[in-house]
Amino acid sequence: MSFQGWPEEALDFYEGLEADNSKTYWTAHKAIYEEKVLGPMAELLEELGPQFGESKVFRPYRDVRFSKDKSPYKTNIAAVIGDGYIQLSASGLAAGSGMYQMAPDQLDRYRLAVASDATGEELEQVVAGIEVREIAVQGHDMLKKSPRGYPADHPRVELLRYKGIIAWKEWPVEPWLGTSAAKQHVAGFLGACQPLCAWLEANVGASAAELAHR
Repeated sequence: MSFQGWPEEALDFYEGLEADNSKTYWTAHKAIYEEKVLGPMAELLEELGPQFGESKVFRPYRDVRFSKDKSPYKTNIAAVIGDGYIQLSASGLAAGSGMYQMAPDQLDRYRLAVASDATGEELEQVVAGIEVREIAVQGHDMLKKSPRGYPADHPRVELLRYKGIIAWKEWPVEPWLGTSAAKQHVAGFLGACQPLCAWLEANVGASAAELAHR
């Protein structure tokens, strides 16, 4: 089957789950999840794979071991593909890209690259090129002031304060979500974010811990 978007039943499923996040609801509606929610996501990932890389759908179960909220199920379906992230919920579609959280060695390399005029100005241009596409680029987590060893008046101090850098786009529920046009929205986002991913790959790279496990 080719990707034809997510039908209204997929959104109805998550609206119902938000109202009744229970095993009883999940069991009664599991077939809808598999056919109307998970099925289209798998089709989308398969079609985007040749251009954007390997993918993985996250499990629908929440890890409640250390959470006060004991709701057993996530109220969205999410997947990673290459350096990108795709999410569907009752609120609509969302996509992200970049480095959500950097390990200490990655953060060191990121800050050095941002502080350098050549690579830092290149990142500014990359960010501007993405933002003109109406995609937000932001820090996942930010220091309140410049990191130790960097001047408070550095021209790229805001970028230096980031602990991770991501591009993010949300689309509210629109008729196109139930059609193959949803693929074009996601592909357009992922394509627009490729320069950010390339900059991060060239200047930050994988963490030492990641490399050790390869």
